[in-house]
Amino acid sequence: MGQRGDLWSEIIKSEEEDSFGDIPKIEAVYQRRNRPEKSSTAADLNRSCSVKGAPTNLINGPKRYSWARSLSTRGRESIAVRAYVNNQPQKKPARRKKPAIPKGKVVKAPDFQEEKEYFRDVDAFELLEESPSPNKSSTWTMGEQVVSEMPHLSTRFEKWLISKKFNRASGPSSTLSKIFENSAARLEPICDDEASESLALKTPEKSSASNTSVFRLIPSCDNSLAAEDVPVIKIKTEAIDLEDELKQLSLTSDLISTHLDFDKSFLDLLSACGQIKPSNFLEAFSKFCEPESIVKIGEGTYGEAFLTGPSVCKIVPIDGDFTVNGEVQKRADELLEEVILSWTLNQLRDSETEAQNSCPAFIKTHDIKVCQGPYDPILVKAWEEWDAEHSSENDHPDFPEKQCYVMFVLEHGGKDLESFVLLNFDEARSLLVQVTAGLAVAEVAFEFEHRDLHWGNILLSRNNSSTLPFILEGKQVSIKTFGIQISIIDFTLSRINTGEKILFLDLSSDPYLFKGPKGDKQSETYRKMKAVTDDYWEGSFARTNVLWLIYLVDILLTKKSFERSSKNERELRSLKKRMEKYESAKEAVSDPFFSDMLMDQIS
Repeated sequence: MGQRGDLWSEIIKSEEEDSFGDIPKIEAVYQRRNRPEKSSTAADLNRSCSVKGAPTNLINGPKRYSWARSLSTRGRESIAVRAYVNNQPQKKPARRKKPAIPKGKVVKAPDFQEEKEYFRDVDAFELLEESPSPNKSSTWTMGEQVVSEMPHLSTRFEKWLISKKFNRASGPSSTLSKIFENSAARLEPICDDEASESLALKTPEKSSASNTSVFRLIPSCDNSLAAEDVPVIKIKTEAIDLEDELKQLSLTSDLISTHLDFDKSFLDLLSACGQIKPSNFLEAFSKFCEPESIVKIGEGTYGEAFLTGPSVCKIVPIDGDFTVNGEVQKRADELLEEVILSWTLNQLRDSETEAQNSCPAFIKTHDIKVCQGPYDPILVKAWEEWDAEHSSENDHPDFPEKQCYVMFVLEHGGKDLESFVLLNFDEARSLLVQVTAGLAVAEVAFEFEHRDLHWGNILLSRNNSSTLPFILEGKQVSIKTFGIQISIIDFTLSRINTGEKILFLDLSSDPYLFKGPKGDKQSETYRKMKAVTDDYWEGSFARTNVLWLIYLVDILLTKKSFERSSKNERELRSLKKRMEKYESAKEAVSDPFFSDMLMDQIS
């Protein structure tokens, strides 16, 4: 401490002397450092007095290295001592120069965009809590997100949106749209149609108003959209519980998965039948009869006919990948056309005076349903009982679970011509005039051609009516029936123009149809049709109807037995010869053979 006190004494003493020091003292400092004796500049003196840790502005005082270390240990950098301050401007140390940039090269500033995007994604990412609990919104398994079931209402709507996206051509669910209409739903405009298809529906938020549900729709294509910027749809339900209404819909997971399995033709077929999913047989039959009373009454190449109370059900398997009765199953699009055609011909049964064309000649269609599943045991039993009595030519109905069918529920039109017993020539004439007039009316109304009018597709029944009303091109006429009435059935091969679309079956894809035995009246008629149409089955060729009328005359002459005279046979042969000249049923109905059968003349 004494030594330190002496040092301060010396400093104070030097200040009082008010002297900058003698040159000899400075020389003595240089002598102690063993510097060569020479004249030095002020800058050299300043540099020579610089010691690490010592103040650089003390240039004239005696150097005390112990003093410098003492200050540094106290955390000091320098001490302002007026006697030793050099007020001359000091030169700044030279900075290290950067290497020159070569000519022709441009050095870009560092780009941290990638890092910024990374941290932005990290900030935007919502880390879901890991938990094996099923109550959590989602879990993570082996790097993949496993999303648990969404809340009930949201899931229903999401399935509807998914089905709408996959079945864009068929449009949205009419049932759901109906609910919105009945609920006076009002959707506030939010975006265009394309944007709405990519919306991911979130769980609904109940608003304070009791009759309004608020749904926030977040576009999945723009994750950067802030929650407050997301458009909101408000659906005003007016005291109708939307969730209860949705429970009544058939928008279940099974239905959605079923729809995804079916193609557009099948879905169109369902729509034409007024269904959103296939029915089972008992469900369909129970609307028309007691299932236990079902009896088989007939069969065809493509299906079976069962009596169900006052109606007849024709069941046709479709879309299977195996043959039935030796034939490839019909496709849904083929049956779709027959369904539409059946409903169209139903319009001809309207006999109001305002109708331009009307007739009761075509079978009345009560209903048409699409069914799925194996044959019900009740149907199998009915089939086996009929087989035991009539020796069926069809395969036993062993169908798989996924087999689909179209079931036509028709008016009971009686027995087919093949099995019906005609009593006399008048009944034969009544058969011919009713078939001819019916074809004529359908020709004029819809350019209709049956194209398969063999004796199995004409049903006959007896009644007490003596006449039947027909309207052809606005003119009313009554036809004598002699107590029988005919019904034309089976429009599988038929062609019709509904006014919006031409429905037909392209028979060129079924060459086997034209390879029947020579001399057989039915096979020969198919081949004659092929020649008339030149294998262009979409076109309108009313002459094909005349070919089947000629076939019927041949059947009456060769296959049917009834009371008749030789004169009656000559009249039938003359009719056949004249029909060879007609180009349509409309022309044929004016033949003299029918003149006394018509109450009013058709011109």
